[in-house]
Amino acid sequence: MTNEQRLKNLQMPTHPVDVVLDTDAYNEVDDQYAISYLLACGEKLRLQAFYAAPFYKKHLDSVKQGMEESYREICDLLKLAKREATVLRGSETFMVDEKTPVVSEAARDLAERALRYSPEAPLYVIAIGAITNVASAILLEPKVAENTVVIWLGGHAHHYHDTLEFNLRQDIAAARVVMGSGVPLVQLPCNGVVSAFRISKPELEHWFVGKSELMSYLAGYTIKTADSYAAGKPWTRVIWDVTAVAWLVNEESRFMLSRIENVRLPDYDGKYEQPIDIPMSYVYHIQRDALMEELVQRIHSLK
Repeated sequence: MTNEQRLKNLQMPTHPVDVVLDTDAYNEVDDQYAISYLLACGEKLRLQAFYAAPFYKKHLDSVKQGMEESYREICDLLKLAKREATVLRGSETFMVDEKTPVVSEAARDLAERALRYSPEAPLYVIAIGAITNVASAILLEPKVAENTVVIWLGGHAHHYHDTLEFNLRQDIAAARVVMGSGVPLVQLPCNGVVSAFRISKPELEHWFVGKSELMSYLAGYTIKTADSYAAGKPWTRVIWDVTAVAWLVNEESRFMLSRIENVRLPDYDGKYEQPIDIPMSYVYHIQRDALMEELVQRIHSLK
């Protein structure tokens, strides 16, 4: 791919595009909002498949269980939204090094699917979890890095004191593979950037509860989870995964601001390395209220 083409692919598409979503849907409450938002943007974002991404937390037995729970959560969300889509299981482990792919249904599908596209007409890969599925597909089929655009919510802002964000710190080898591959990459950093995209209990009760079965589920799940952590105190909850989908419908910068920067690979000590000579799009500001209004209206339309 020429640098000119890469820079072109780092601009928001102005026409309908094919997308896949790689998501650890059972990890937090925000993936469910992102899935719902994507389903509601069908006039521009032509969904091809969901991939269940791996994750691990202490209440789980294994990374595999995190992926399986995510697979089931995607299926449950589709039922609530009264939609159908291809859902594929992803990696059962994280990558152990930067050369060995973790073969899964999702990685094989992406490796094969990407061959139907080109740098001039790419497939858009929205990744909102640990990125082993995408990295593995690139290692299985290097043309994935030419024929796709990867929009990844991962790492923290460049000015933040570390980059030990959940998606990245579990999967550093995979992140280095993707970010160093030359694939047109859009990075949405968590703390310091998309952490601005939060929702509160009063907003959920006003805009979501009782509006539809899906919206009541999203609100109920979020409120129950946040109340359990807040212990009676006021709270807001990040639903930042929505921003990765929103980048693809960010006409006239209505939801976020971004700039072209050179890739900074994450090292294994929780920091970013010096920039390398590969351009990427770096999101640095979220227009919170505009995106929240859009999210509510879009999900309300899923009836």
